[in-house]
Amino acid sequence: MTTILLSILALFGLTSTTVFAKDVIKNKDKLEDNSWIKLGGIGFITNFFDVLGIGSFATATALLKIFDQSEDRLIPGTLNVGFTLAVILEAFIFIKSIEVESVTLVSMILAATIGAWIGAGIVSKFSERKVQRVMGIALFLTVLLMLAGKLGIMPSGGMEIGLSGWKLVFAVIANFILGALMTAGIGLYAPCMALVYALGMSPRVAFPIMFGSCAFLMPVASARFVKEGAYNRKASVAFSTIGLLGVIIAAYIIKTMPIELLTWVVMAVVLYTSYTMLKASREDNKLEDSEVLLDEE
Repeated sequence: MTTILLSILALFGLTSTTVFAKDVIKNKDKLEDNSWIKLGGIGFITNFFDVLGIGSFATATALLKIFDQSEDRLIPGTLNVGFTLAVILEAFIFIKSIEVESVTLVSMILAATIGAWIGAGIVSKFSERKVQRVMGIALFLTVLLMLAGKLGIMPSGGMEIGLSGWKLVFAVIANFILGALMTAGIGLYAPCMALVYALGMSPRVAFPIMFGSCAFLMPVASARFVKEGAYNRKASVAFSTIGLLGVIIAAYIIKTMPIELLTWVVMAVVLYTSYTMLKASREDNKLEDSEVLLDEE
């Protein structure tokens, strides 16, 4: 089952890369006037931290803006096109090297993929601020539970590599929701880490599940942006080449990291994500209040 999964993913990656390469070759004389060195550095750093579970989109957006390496309107497309190969490589590395029970792996990846495709219409009706607040609080509480486990106050996580019964059903439903939330801009990585840990699985298991989930979504989005020409070609080339080195180095670190230390890394990532979600929620709330005051004036 895993072999079939990886074969389909390879086909997705090959198709997406072919579309991307043809467009770059066709427009090779129209590449943007930005720095290969800066773009390569951004790709390496963001892909490195993406493997750790922090995510590449937010950090890459910030760095592209700080170093003035892309027009704002092209950033969404640039991120999807530029990081597609990296996420697919991450999925291959971790699915091949970290053992996960096949039914659990495939069903959770499939649930997230369907959630992103079908659930978008439902999630689009949610208030982004409320979603950020609920997710932020939930992740923070998860960190507290993980910390309590590490301190011996209550049972801690587990070492399971698969799920069955109600836990599997719960995981599939939860990952469907997380996949749908991706369409609202809520990252899947940290919530998936928290979900895996809460259900008693090994922290390592989160990596093939979360990267596999995202790897099936990005090629489709990438092809759409390439077709519309709504991306920075030079930045995407840098992210897809030099950036892959960050993936390879970070993946080696994760695979060789002792499980005890990895648990603390997962806790740090979940806590960081909780903070950023709650912060974004407060900022959106302030913006809404300002708009209301302007309307009243």
